[in-house]
Amino acid sequence: MQSVADVLQGGRTQRGPRRYVDRPREQASQQLMDDYFSPNPVYNETHFRRRFRMRRPLFLKIVEALSGWSEYFTLRPDALNRPGFSPIHKCTVAIRQLAYGGSADQHDEYLKMGESTGVECLKMFVKGVIEVYGEVYLRRPTIQDVERLLEIGERRGFPGMIGSIDCMHWHWEKCPYVWKGQYTRGDQGVPTIILEAVASHDRWIWHAFFGVAGSNNDINVLNQSTLFVDQLRGEAPQVQYFVNGRQYSKPYYLAYGIYPEWVVFVKSIRAPQSVEHKLFSEHQEGARKDVECAFGILQSRFCILRRPARLYEQGDLENIMLACIILHNMIIEDEKDIEDDSFDLNEEATTSTVQPSTITQGHDPAMEEVLQRDTEIRDREAHRQLQSDLIDHIWQKFRNRTN
Repeated sequence: MQSVADVLQGGRTQRGPRRYVDRPREQASQQLMDDYFSPNPVYNETHFRRRFRMRRPLFLKIVEALSGWSEYFTLRPDALNRPGFSPIHKCTVAIRQLAYGGSADQHDEYLKMGESTGVECLKMFVKGVIEVYGEVYLRRPTIQDVERLLEIGERRGFPGMIGSIDCMHWHWEKCPYVWKGQYTRGDQGVPTIILEAVASHDRWIWHAFFGVAGSNNDINVLNQSTLFVDQLRGEAPQVQYFVNGRQYSKPYYLAYGIYPEWVVFVKSIRAPQSVEHKLFSEHQEGARKDVECAFGILQSRFCILRRPARLYEQGDLENIMLACIILHNMIIEDEKDIEDDSFDLNEEATTSTVQPSTITQGHDPAMEEVLQRDTEIRDREAHRQLQSDLIDHIWQKFRNRTN
């Protein structure tokens, strides 16, 4: 019979120096270059796009930017004067973890990088992406962006619409045991962290608010969100548009039933009875799928968001989520086909106007002004009037087309 000491020596609790693994990283780096980055690579552009989730020029652009951002993404010798991992090598390890959702240890056999170094690469990569590209690809819509979004919304039958809003849950496998109660909701059954996002028709994500415990519902998330900060401060672009002959000054998002009856949300009609209400519900529910499609593309493109999160620190999870959204938007911009237009260009031109805010950035508004703007956003009567005008607008357009 084995003694306790023998069991401990043969098991994982054995004490002693760490075992050194001589990884031929130089050969692995050269193999990676031959496979994907040489003048005549083994794998073509299609294979690269599928495995890196982006085109080769965009990936190399990110590698170059991160190399200038931090010394970590530069080729440096170690204590034995042996060449370390190249910037392409480190970024490849990070993007593979985001793309496939596997553990860092899975990439040791091909890329010859240990688990701890792989996790470190991932954390530095997402942090660098946020700091280098976050200001551009996680920005609030500019005046030009709002004009384009309003034009798209009007062509789709919703004047004043600038996107769709919804929430997504990410399973947190390593959630501390004492927190599981507040991070678990009945319909999910596991600890999750919530992402609130706004997406447009091209699946670009314009707003991302991540970090609320999974036990909350969408209204609780909205109450903590930063979605309407610019409107409350008076710094958002000033918008004017007409629906059914009536003028409105606040753009809106398409949302589903749980969201409150505010003038900035347009919801479907529960159990519609009349033909007009059924037509409106059909159009609203069809256009509202934009944000759900964006979630699906985001999770398919970066499978780490589809699988349970295995990191302990919530800050690391937030960096991964935001970095994936930034990369998602970068890929959309890089692969956008200008000639691809699914709308009827013979439709009437947009009647919306957008002007810059009269409030300068950084201005501290008076509390009375903030409360007044908050009251305007929460106006239920304006919400019902806007929904009624949209019902008449869509029905009138439908009759004109059928006649």
